[in-house]
Amino acid sequence: MGTKAREIRLKSRPHGLPEASNFELATVDLPDPGPGQVLVRNTYMSVDPYMRGRMYDRPSYVPPFQLGEALQGGAVGRIEKSNDPTFKVGDLVESMSGWREAFVSTAAPLTRLPNSGVQPQAYLGVLGMPGMTAYTSFHRIGDPKPGNVVFVSGAGGAVGAAVCQIAKIRECTVVASAGTDEKIDWLKSVGVDATVNYKTASNLLEAVRAAAPKGIDIYFDNVGGAHLEVALEVARPFARFIECGMISIYNDKEPAPGPRNMAYIVGKRIKMQGFIVSDFLDMREQFQKDMTEWVLSGRIKSQETVENGIENAPKAFLDLFSGANVGKMLVKLD
Repeated sequence: MGTKAREIRLKSRPHGLPEASNFELATVDLPDPGPGQVLVRNTYMSVDPYMRGRMYDRPSYVPPFQLGEALQGGAVGRIEKSNDPTFKVGDLVESMSGWREAFVSTAAPLTRLPNSGVQPQAYLGVLGMPGMTAYTSFHRIGDPKPGNVVFVSGAGGAVGAAVCQIAKIRECTVVASAGTDEKIDWLKSVGVDATVNYKTASNLLEAVRAAAPKGIDIYFDNVGGAHLEVALEVARPFARFIECGMISIYNDKEPAPGPRNMAYIVGKRIKMQGFIVSDFLDMREQFQKDMTEWVLSGRIKSQETVENGIENAPKAFLDLFSGANVGKMLVKLD
């Protein structure tokens, strides 16, 4: 007998900031799993800023979401039925089949979660793609040295907060920007040396200069826009710029003007590199070892903002762009 499950579909492509009307909730009948298949019931799903890019109908490093089809994203779930000998009922798995309550799949796209002693949803955050994004790019592109000054924009999110704490483990001085006092207080509690509330600062450049009077050696960019311009201004010679995201321009209807001071890249000999986390798959084993150890020992802490119910997934996604989340944004699927 089949299973009913709800899913969120892309109803229309956003122009500018997405709206609730761009999404629709649908109910589907799932077949019983056939030979070599399993039925997974998701318990948590992730919403991430990069998903905004997949809502455009244009070529990119991942295919665009299709209208009328369920969106895709990271999820953890439990095997409810199994016709595959490699999985048993009750096993916890990670997949890219979020934005739906349940799905039928072969074993290939599923990863069994290790029995590491952490909550399963951590594999959507600090022990998952956001954590690996932070760990791999910070080490590979940032090449941190003890005593380096690291500036992290969008530091209240899952990736930024992980970078801040990894940088402290690597004996760096950390300056972090975030948009609420709640995020600022939390960043201070995990050891960030100086903070800037970019929404209340009267002058972002002067605020960052005050926080990093000797300049910066590494910039981890989650925001772009004015933050990138400021980082160029305060960069030391041979600074490394890790270009992870530019959430400030994701919803612009027209291309935003570029930083006015790009000439600093030449004179300061700045290295600026964008990346996709899959560029660093060779670091996955080391990431899992180090980050699991740091989480279990309390050296890395994380926060979650959780919405309940698949019907609230669009709201959770839209809240990313107003900065309503502290740490990882998740949807709990009951």
